[in-house]
Amino acid sequence: MNYNFETASAVETAKAVKSGSVSASSVVESALDRIAGADSVLNCFTAVTRERALAEAKRIDNAVSRGESLGPLAGVPFAVKNLLDIEGLPTLAGSALRAQAAPAAADATSVKALSRAGAVLVGALNMDEFAYGFTTENHHYGVTRNPHDVSRVAGGSSGGSAAAVAAALVPVTLGSDTNGSIRVPSAFCGIFGLKPTYGRVSRAGAFPFVTSFDHIGPFARSVEDLATVFDALQGFDPTDPVCTNRPPEFCYPELIKGADGLRIAMAGGYFASQGRPEVFEAVWAVAKALNTGRVIDIPAAATARAAAFVITASEGGNHHLADLRSKAELFDPLVRSRLLAGALTPAAWVSFAQRFRSWFRSQMADVFKDVDVILAPATPSGALKIGQKTMTLDGKEVASRPNIGIFTQPISFVGLPVVTVPMHLPGQMPLGVQLIGAPYTEAKLLRTARELEMKGVAAAPIARGFQSQSQG
Repeated sequence: MNYNFETASAVETAKAVKSGSVSASSVVESALDRIAGADSVLNCFTAVTRERALAEAKRIDNAVSRGESLGPLAGVPFAVKNLLDIEGLPTLAGSALRAQAAPAAADATSVKALSRAGAVLVGALNMDEFAYGFTTENHHYGVTRNPHDVSRVAGGSSGGSAAAVAAALVPVTLGSDTNGSIRVPSAFCGIFGLKPTYGRVSRAGAFPFVTSFDHIGPFARSVEDLATVFDALQGFDPTDPVCTNRPPEFCYPELIKGADGLRIAMAGGYFASQGRPEVFEAVWAVAKALNTGRVIDIPAAATARAAAFVITASEGGNHHLADLRSKAELFDPLVRSRLLAGALTPAAWVSFAQRFRSWFRSQMADVFKDVDVILAPATPSGALKIGQKTMTLDGKEVASRPNIGIFTQPISFVGLPVVTVPMHLPGQMPLGVQLIGAPYTEAKLLRTARELEMKGVAAAPIARGFQSQSQG
């Protein structure tokens, strides 16, 4: 078998390992070598679990030699955002405050799930402090650079997770999404990302940001890999109070159906303005490939975004209030100011935002009576320059950081599932298009993403823009 360690997908890797045509040890060693060669430039990793990875790979090789049955991700290297517990390491959540925390006593539920499926953990990944950001310009651990152009950000808060996949350091990673933290870096780095339905994947062992909105989900360079990882993550977990006991609905077998029979429309109004022309060009390209020109309106999307801001700030600020009072100097100054403002948010504002949330959820349920998949931009532009403080949208100069999530926040506000598909338009940095569905319709979204991938419309080629620096 002609196996390429760098370009092979997770599914291809697992098949090769299970057949004995390549060893898990060699796959993992190759990944560790790529990380060692590139991460001084990209700064994706905050920890590399080399000894653990090699030991796990050896166990898999021994199981292969004994003819044992192995999981769908056998021998596949993966890494996780550093807010997920890894046994033996402090869970940083991107902060200096957590650097001296006691090591985690066990892996997070999601990490255990991938390990049970045969995947091999190789490390922890950089992120915005306490997941409060969209750029992964971390004050304590440095900026994660975009592998397509190292002068630009990777997006956030799961920037390390997206950049590591885009650069082929590992084929799959895990991140979290509260207001857009899977979808934004997926778009900026030009890869596939999945934010599942709220409560469908356990968050046990994940450091919380906003309990009302937090999701765990995967990144990959192919839809097949994305679906395979998601299927491994599904399952009830009584240690996460919001994790539903809905039976798993496995998405991988559904991919062959494509978008056949699905009702697809573009989001208009709010989602058709406030962005650079190229992001709407990307949406139209997806719509054309899916043979739809239909446009629908998502009611009160701007209010949904504002209400998401209020709840995010309030819950985040109150979660960190004790440390803000006693250890304020250890916070990133930009994060500290937002958390302090959130802690002082009037209760009446939060109450109104939560009431509006219930109304908005019912409105979205009505929208999905007549449509299966909604298309919308993931971000208002391609990846920003590192340190860029403003951006121009609709002829107005606005602060860049808070406006990166204008198209993602209204959707996670009510926990809808979203697959972000990567678009690579000529002369542009990568862009992303959100495929948005009703709760528990991940299979429909992944089917649609697979059709776009098969037609060559959505693709995630390995980013090469960082290689001259890493080789120099």
